[in-house]
Amino acid sequence: MAKRKTRPKARKRKTARSGQRRPGAGVLILRYGADAGVFVLTGAIGVALMLAWFARDLPRTDNIWRTDREARVTFVAADSTPLPQQGVTAGAPIRLATLPEHVPNAILAVEDRNFYHHVGVNPISVVRAFIVNASNGEVRQGGSTITQQLAKNLFLSPEKTWKRKIQELMLAVWLEHRFTKDEILTLYLNRVYFGGGAYGIDAASHRYFSKSARQLSVNEAAILAGLLKAPSKYAPSHNPKDAGARARLVIEAMVNAGLLSASRADEALAAPVQVKTRAYATAPYFLSFAEKEARRVTTDLDADLIVETTLNQHMQRALEIGLKAGSTAAALDEAVEIAAVVLDREGAIRAMAGGRDFNISQFNRATQARRQPGSAFKPFVYLAALEDGVNPQQKILDAPIKIGKWSPDNYNSKFYGEVTLNEAMARSLNSVVLRLQETTGRNSVRLAARRMGLEADLSKDAALALGVDAVSPLMLATAYTPFANGGFRIRPHAIVKITTPDGQLVYQQVTSYDGVAASPRTIEQINNMLRAVVAWGTGQKAGLKNATAFGKTGTTQDNRDAWFAGHAEGLVCVVWVGRDDNRSLGNVTGGTAAAMIWREVMSRVIDAQPNRQPVLNTPILAPVKLNDDPLGELLREQG
Repeated sequence: MAKRKTRPKARKRKTARSGQRRPGAGVLILRYGADAGVFVLTGAIGVALMLAWFARDLPRTDNIWRTDREARVTFVAADSTPLPQQGVTAGAPIRLATLPEHVPNAILAVEDRNFYHHVGVNPISVVRAFIVNASNGEVRQGGSTITQQLAKNLFLSPEKTWKRKIQELMLAVWLEHRFTKDEILTLYLNRVYFGGGAYGIDAASHRYFSKSARQLSVNEAAILAGLLKAPSKYAPSHNPKDAGARARLVIEAMVNAGLLSASRADEALAAPVQVKTRAYATAPYFLSFAEKEARRVTTDLDADLIVETTLNQHMQRALEIGLKAGSTAAALDEAVEIAAVVLDREGAIRAMAGGRDFNISQFNRATQARRQPGSAFKPFVYLAALEDGVNPQQKILDAPIKIGKWSPDNYNSKFYGEVTLNEAMARSLNSVVLRLQETTGRNSVRLAARRMGLEADLSKDAALALGVDAVSPLMLATAYTPFANGGFRIRPHAIVKITTPDGQLVYQQVTSYDGVAASPRTIEQINNMLRAVVAWGTGQKAGLKNATAFGKTGTTQDNRDAWFAGHAEGLVCVVWVGRDDNRSLGNVTGGTAAAMIWREVMSRVIDAQPNRQPVLNTPILAPVKLNDDPLGELLREQG
């Protein structure tokens, strides 16, 4: 019989009983420790490489205590008088030890109450910010300590990126390692921005309270600390209600953090705060414009400069008083803005106002706003027609007109039949100016306006004649200046000369004239028309007692803009009245409010010219009080 095959017996696993031992605890610790060490080392190398990558373009930190400043620019008026100016202000360096304790405590309470207990970074805040930013896919929340804010202000840009945030954390840790807490807080207090152009606690204290930071009270310190959240929103100079509410929160935070006693908090909350901002800079809108012009002509020049401007301070004061008196006489709503500019016959800007209050709005409506001039554009149409051979006494039909599908109307839908060009200009008749334009040619009108210096995008449509193309008051004043100087186009300018303190010439205004705009004969004919506008036409409220006035009214559709542009005694002035939101002015027109303001301004500006004896004896430098103002009385008598 064959032998039956049998399966080989399975080997028994060796056990401890068979002689093999398990690794001991020490061996396991070594084995896993080695694995963990490799992992940690790899991670550390990765983190080190990442940090090295972020650190490769970190800024230099060796000049941290040096207070850099931009080149100092000193502006002087036409008579070489220095002009006080708005702008960036850096206060005197303040040592922490010289400040009242409540000043830094107010800032610590709302910005970083754990400042003295962290290493430059607050981990809880960082984690919270990381979660918010990760959920939004971008950097939205900073979770920054004062040290981080200082790092950003000193070394980094304000952009919100992951790279910038990581660099900020690195620099914050470096700052904490390099400096003491008091040194970091001192640096922060001297560099942080408080709004209004004020960098540093001392500059802010002078800006809002006209005193040193060493003299700040608890409630004043709370107001300044509250500014850091949103400087423009909580500025006490123009938003006292929100500034006060924010200061109350700061004081409450100081109490909650144990940085101020309840009794002192009650005293602070009960005490009134008087905001004493520095007086407005002389002609702030003018200086803002002049500064831009100075930067344009001195590009990349890093030096202290003395800028001689065209500003006449007496004319500027006269303009400011005239604007207030005129707006009061015209009973303008406070929401209605006003802009005005005065040029001499060579284009030098002698006075400027870009709005009612520079402290509330820095938008310069005299140079930056672009609005339709309406009928104030019409003199350029008449100029083109006269150059084409039309006679001022020639009669032309004033009747309904249709151009294509467009049927423009006269103001108040009134037509006069056959009228001369002089009468048509004086009455500002739309149908006549359109007939003139269509006969003369729109291209001729555009060329005439360009020759006069009107740098605007001019329409090719028939509506060109009615002033539908937006201009600024300065642009319109520039184009009206040839009417005042005999027909020469000019370049408007605010700067005469720029030098260094040691007398080195940097820039010189060579010439203001920019070619011939029109013949003297044509200019004289247009001026006769402009004189009629004021004498018996739509601009009668612009009439002057101390000079002969030449000008033109302008009112746009739905009374959104009111203009008066004109000249007298070699000075050109343009006044614009309107709303920033472009809403209707109601019954306000160029022949009412704008003309009245122009008269109030020009009567004073003319008397403010050098070597001129005032005719009305109007006190140029007196405060505006209509009861004490002869011209204001005159306006009231006329109704």
